[in-house]
Amino acid sequence: MTAVDGRVVIDGGPSGSADATGAAGGPPRRSRAGRNLPAAIGVGALLGAIILVPLFTVRAAFVGVISVAVALGTWEVIRAVWLTGVRVPPVPLVAGALAMPVVAYVAGTTGLLLTLAATVGVGIAVRAAGPAGGLVRDVSGIAFVAGYVGFPAGFAALLTEPSDGSWRVLAFLGTVVASDVGGYTAGVLSGGRHKMAPSVSPGKSWEGFAGSVAACVLVAGIIVAWPLGAHAWQGVLLGLATACAATIGDLGESLLKRDIGIKDMSNLLPGHGGVMDRLDSLLCTAPVAWLLLAAFLA
Repeated sequence: MTAVDGRVVIDGGPSGSADATGAAGGPPRRSRAGRNLPAAIGVGALLGAIILVPLFTVRAAFVGVISVAVALGTWEVIRAVWLTGVRVPPVPLVAGALAMPVVAYVAGTTGLLLTLAATVGVGIAVRAAGPAGGLVRDVSGIAFVAGYVGFPAGFAALLTEPSDGSWRVLAFLGTVVASDVGGYTAGVLSGGRHKMAPSVSPGKSWEGFAGSVAACVLVAGIIVAWPLGAHAWQGVLLGLATACAATIGDLGESLLKRDIGIKDMSNLLPGHGGVMDRLDSLLCTAPVAWLLLAAFLA
C-alpha cells in the first residue's frame, strides 16, 4: 500500500497505481494517483452546487451549509480522537461547531471568539464530571477539536459579511480548489519525484506544490482583479498564501491520520473520504483569506 495526498491506496502494479480494469463488476476504475475519479468528480460537482447556489442567492443559507459541514467534520474528528483514548464530549463540541459560523455571521469576530470560549468551557465542564484520570489530556483534546474545525470555519462565514461577500467567498473557495486540482495534476503528470514530506504524506511532491502555486495565482489573480476590482498583484499574494496554507492544512490532517492509524476520516463522500478530508485545506486557509481580502478590499 502507498499513501497519496494523505490517503492510503492499494497498489495494483509496479508503478504504484491501483488498476481496476478488466473484469466486469470489479472495483471502480482509479486514476494513477489512486482516486476513483468518476465518483470524486460527481461528488465534487454536487458539493459545488450545494455551496454555490445558496452563496449567490441566500447567504444565510450558505452559512447554514458551513455549519452542517463543520458539525459533520467535528464528529469525524471526535471519533478519530477517541481511537487514541482521548475522551472528549461530543455534544458540546458538535453544538459549538454548528454555532460558530452562525454567530460569526451575526456578531462578527467578537461573537466567534466568545462562542469558541463557551464551547471549550462547556466541553471541559462536561468532561470534568467524568473520571479524573487523563483529565488534562482530555481538556487539551477538547480545545484542539473546537479550535481545529469550528473556529476557522467562522472566518468563512465572516467573508460573506460585506456587500461583495459572495465574490470574496468564491475567491477563497476557488483558489483552494485550484490548489487541489493544480497540485493533483502536476503531481500525477510529473510523477512526483521530489517528495515534500515523505514521512507524513509520501504522495506530496514539490512538483505538485509548484502546480498548486501556479493554479492558485492564476485563479486568485483573475477573481481578485475581476469581479472584486482589486489589483492583480493582490490576487497573486492571495494565491501564494492560499497555496501555502492549503498545503499546510492538508499535511496537518495527513499527520493526524497517520498518527491515529486511519486511512480517511470517514467514507461519507465517495472518491473523497470524509467531510474533514475535504475541509482540511479550507479550514486552514479561511482565516488567511479573510484577513488578506479584508486588507485588500478595505
